[in-house]
Amino acid sequence: MTRILFYLADYPHDIWRQCIHAIDPKVEFLGNPDWGSPEDGDAYAFVWEPEPGLLARYPNIKAIFSLGAGVDHLTRDPDLPKDVPIIRMGDEGLKEGMAEYILMNVLMHHRQTPQLLAAQRKNQWKRVFSLAAKDVRVGILGYGALGQRAAQALKPLGYNIAAWSRSPKDDDLVAHFTGMEQLDDFLARTDIVVGLLPSTKETEGLLDFDRLSRLPEGASVINAGRGSLIVLDDLMALLDSGYIAGASLDVFPEEPLPKDHPLWGYDTVIITPHSAAITRPDTAAEYVLRNIKRIENGESPENLLDTNLGY
Repeated sequence: MTRILFYLADYPHDIWRQCIHAIDPKVEFLGNPDWGSPEDGDAYAFVWEPEPGLLARYPNIKAIFSLGAGVDHLTRDPDLPKDVPIIRMGDEGLKEGMAEYILMNVLMHHRQTPQLLAAQRKNQWKRVFSLAAKDVRVGILGYGALGQRAAQALKPLGYNIAAWSRSPKDDDLVAHFTGMEQLDDFLARTDIVVGLLPSTKETEGLLDFDRLSRLPEGASVINAGRGSLIVLDDLMALLDSGYIAGASLDVFPEEPLPKDHPLWGYDTVIITPHSAAITRPDTAAEYVLRNIKRIENGESPENLLDTNLGY
């Protein structure tokens, strides 16, 4: 019998249990803190931000499924078991949600919606001129499954899309830039940059003052990947100068964003509470059970974490 040890603090477990059992009613679904004894049979952990050391107390865990696309909530645990595979979430619901968020925010910055809303709050009748979509250069920073789905959503509107990734991608949907040696060229051709990179040592603070300044004047910034990507003080300095026109930020180095953080006061910054792509129980349940079956059949699961790369 398949056993799933589920952890999601301060959130009802019933909906997750129902979605798992709708696919396979024989699964034993155990929500923390009722995981049973560490000496019980083999199990799969399905977790988000588990307390440090919890997973190490259960040597029967065969694989760990992250409830979200990010895995830094796991890898920062000093006691995380080193020999247990970690699978990143890659269900269809997550991809769809992220594509919707990126499409919405690219359109808002393209059509200067933050500036229009700021004028509305001041009772100002302010008209703006917006370019045709084909003349707006969107750059997707990070071209994994989420970036590819975002590009698919943007393409029908006619945007001029490019993508940057650490390694080459076999995809003719967008223009490709690869490696650190091509990052500056990628930024220089990008009017709206979309951050979808994972959190690694290489991506921490990647968009600092110097690199944000490589964007054309009047560019906009969207970050829905990880909060460590952007140096916020540098972004605010460029917003203050008018060099960066606006931003949409869903992720931050500290979450929740402190109530006294100066970013709250920027009229042209859209702040969302790490909700760009929320994992849906129905599609996540199908994804987890499908990959458990792959593991049981001796196959490699989808989106297996490469600990050397960090994603």
